[in-house]
Amino acid sequence: MSYSKKITIIGGGTGTYVVTSGLKQHDFDLTKIVTVFDNGGSSGRLRDEFGFLPVGDLRQSLAALAQENGKSWIRELLLYRFNKGTGLTGHNLGNLILTALQDMTGSTPKALEVAAKIFRLKGLVLPITTDQADLKITYTDGTTAVGEDVLDDPSFGGKTITKLESTTSCQLHPASRQAMLETDYIVIGPGDLYGSILPNFIVAGAKDTIQQTEAKIIYIVNLMTRYTQTHNLTAQGHVNLIQQYTGRWPDYTIVNNGKIDPDIAKLYAKQFEFPVVDDLSTQSDSVLREALASPVKVEKKAGDSLPRSLMRHDQEKLTQTLLKILK
Repeated sequence: MSYSKKITIIGGGTGTYVVTSGLKQHDFDLTKIVTVFDNGGSSGRLRDEFGFLPVGDLRQSLAALAQENGKSWIRELLLYRFNKGTGLTGHNLGNLILTALQDMTGSTPKALEVAAKIFRLKGLVLPITTDQADLKITYTDGTTAVGEDVLDDPSFGGKTITKLESTTSCQLHPASRQAMLETDYIVIGPGDLYGSILPNFIVAGAKDTIQQTEAKIIYIVNLMTRYTQTHNLTAQGHVNLIQQYTGRWPDYTIVNNGKIDPDIAKLYAKQFEFPVVDDLSTQSDSVLREALASPVKVEKKAGDSLPRSLMRHDQEKLTQTLLKILK
């Protein structure tokens, strides 16, 4: 089958799930490039026990690209989380499947190839790197911390991050580099800026590749700030960081201009998190503003110990906004 355009989506698993699921319904050649710095929750436990790359974001990307034939059982299986059972509580079935495939095939890329056939993916899922590494975070007060899970630690809340880097040298996965060079568009985000988005571009070779590719860059600004990552950061501040870590200004920026449900906003405010202020230029044709916030609160699944967003981008509205650029 021939596709109209090649689209590469870069980010984590949760934030970009909506983007991937929406674009899957259209005739695009999709590739999802995923961060592998996760060291918390089920994914982190499996990484520590088996020594493979963390699989949480990879698993969510598989779920987003799986073809359903009108049913959601494949997606539900990949996302199913155990909430009881000695040793199983908190683990995700998709994480266990991917860990088993890594053990059987001997590598993450091969495991993803097999998973793509099993789940009949409409597209490719690739790790940004196949090297093991952790995030090192530096704050304005000079303190440092190691581990992606630190970015969810409320004791670090309100502190401004000045630098994100890898604890060890890690190289861009060749297949991911090829995808970035050969694609027509690269969609970045949404998702935790320091946990899911920027880690992709601290991998050696990623920034250079973004600067070399002729692909147009689309950046989707988050709906809300994160107290432990982007406290008081405006939309322009988000875009500035994308430019800093990729070496390119986005060709298009998508930002929410709709109201956030007051009840959901109150829940966020209790965590010192607020709607991202849109201070982007009103004169620029490269900025697309739409009411993109889903009015439905996202319910946390039983057995999930990690902090999660209470709200997501509305899939249909975000897809239609992207299609204005992609079609």
